Amino acid sequence: MKPKNVNLPNNIYAQNYLSYMTTENYNQELTEWISKEHASAELSNIVSKLVLEHSTELVMFRNRMTNISISEIFNLHDYARKFVQQDISTKQTLPIAKAILELGIKNAKIDLGKLAFEWIKAKGTENDLNEFVSKKLSSFISTDNNLSPKDVILYGFGRIGRLVARELSLQDGAGDQLRLRAIVTRKNSDDDIIKRASLLRTDSVHGVFNANVIEDLENKSIIINGRTVKMIAADSPDSIDYTQYGINNALVIDNTGVFRDDEALSLHLKSKGVSKVLLTAPGKGVPNIVFGVNHNVDVDNQHIFSAASCTTNAITPVLEVIEKELGVVKGHIETIHAYTNDQNLVDNMHKKYRRGRAAALNMVITETGAGKAVTKAIPSLEGKLTSSAIRVPTPNGSLAILNLTTEKESSLDGINELMRKAAFDSDLVEQIRFSVNNELVSSDIVGDSCPSIYDSPATQVSSDGKTFVLYVWYDNEYGYTRQVLRLAKHVAKVRRNCYY
Repeated sequence: MKPKNVNLPNNIYAQNYLSYMTTENYNQELTEWISKEHASAELSNIVSKLVLEHSTELVMFRNRMTNISISEIFNLHDYARKFVQQDISTKQTLPIAKAILELGIKNAKIDLGKLAFEWIKAKGTENDLNEFVSKKLSSFISTDNNLSPKDVILYGFGRIGRLVARELSLQDGAGDQLRLRAIVTRKNSDDDIIKRASLLRTDSVHGVFNANVIEDLENKSIIINGRTVKMIAADSPDSIDYTQYGINNALVIDNTGVFRDDEALSLHLKSKGVSKVLLTAPGKGVPNIVFGVNHNVDVDNQHIFSAASCTTNAITPVLEVIEKELGVVKGHIETIHAYTNDQNLVDNMHKKYRRGRAAALNMVITETGAGKAVTKAIPSLEGKLTSSAIRVPTPNGSLAILNLTTEKESSLDGINELMRKAAFDSDLVEQIRFSVNNELVSSDIVGDSCPSIYDSPATQVSSDGKTFVLYVWYDNEYGYTRQVLRLAKHVAKVRRNCYY
């Protein structure tokens, strides 16, 4: 029976028309998407060519563009749109990347996202893209960017050591910066080398290492992406002659956590072939440096450096902005930190009472020296900060909560805008990421290259505008590792010219 008030022929026509329109729209969208994929694939090819042939790295608002998928390239463009509130697509970035390639710039790091944003803003006055890019990068063209590569030795091969090895291999490019030449451990038997190579290939937190790793047992080496890395056994930092392996004037990155003061770290300098030492932990009697904040030290006459702690690197950039713009009266820092290897897997004896309890089953109150450590980078904060920590049952990904009272007033929008500007256009663009994600949780920040991820939706401000609660996430392994390498390149004087 025909339903009342239904014109069956007209209804069928409407359905057919709707079906036609839906199919047409779908095909159009598919065609547009495939076109974008082609553009992204071409962009990816240019990015790889710049790295391999010119040691020039393109990033998208500090996010890596090398060794990533087409989908990840799309996501980076989407992030750019949210970050600068401007549509940025491969339609803008691909021609700019082509222009950079044609310029033949060597040993540079260029933010493609920022260049695209500036080009969009300048289109009213600038007509020729190639001319625009040439003007923006004129100092890169006219400057002699040749670098003298630095040999690197990893002393210790734990969590941070393996991540450093990964990054050095992925960032190697034409080999003009840091060259991983040796890894020192207590043993280098065949079984040890095989196990350490396996740990390098796969990681429960950071996933599979995107590189070719081969054990060369005969020569006591691991070959990473065609580069031979010697595996050396030693019980003491001063007992090795690195020159016999062809290693000279090297930078030792000590990630054992055993040698922490000037006297102990100086032992490295007694080994032949070593000229600089960098500690991946807070140090005593040596410069504790948060790159981006207090890295302007005398690298020619100073030989031992500390990259401070992961927490110090997370909170210091944010505190630097607040102290400079608003003035800090006082504050308390609470770190919600992933458990670490010094804690027990199950309840057992430990020199510190609470850390003896099972790490994966408990929240554990402990101390942190981050509040005091910050003052080594920002002396004006001396005596103004207290700090404490809670270790929680996550293997990686931490959070710092900054409860601050300031001299000057601000608002929620005001404080967030200060941090957004710092993340976009300041000396801290590599250190601070401005997040607008309402759903951000700890697993989301694993693998983030910035040591400070500012959670803007979580920010709280008191009614008087002088008390703020800021939430800063950080990958306490990878984000910190990237800071270590930024400092390492600075110390070794192989840091590329950067356009941020």
